[in-house]
Amino acid sequence: MFKRKVLNLDEVVRMCLRENGLETPLLQTRLVDAWEQVAGDVVARYTEEKFIRNQTLFVKISSPALRSDLLMMREMLVDRLNKEVGTRVISDIRIY
Repeated sequence: MFKRKVLNLDEVVRMCLRENGLETPLLQTRLVDAWEQVAGDVVARYTEEKFIRNQTLFVKISSPALRSDLLMMREMLVDRLNKEVGTRVISDIRIY
């Protein structure tokens, strides 16, 4: 009899995403979508744009006071966002 390596469906999907170069864009989209949940509803109301470039999340905040508060919490936000996704997707946040 042939021995077959049995894989979980989760492993098969992950392998297919990785082989086709879709794993990173999917994780980045999940991280951007997690911003509202991690930062909270109040911050989400003042968030105008958010995107990832070169492992840095860029977030445009319309309130200067909130922007300065978030700048002080950058490391904590990076950790929480990466934890929400389950892997290290970003290494920094630029709030402008």
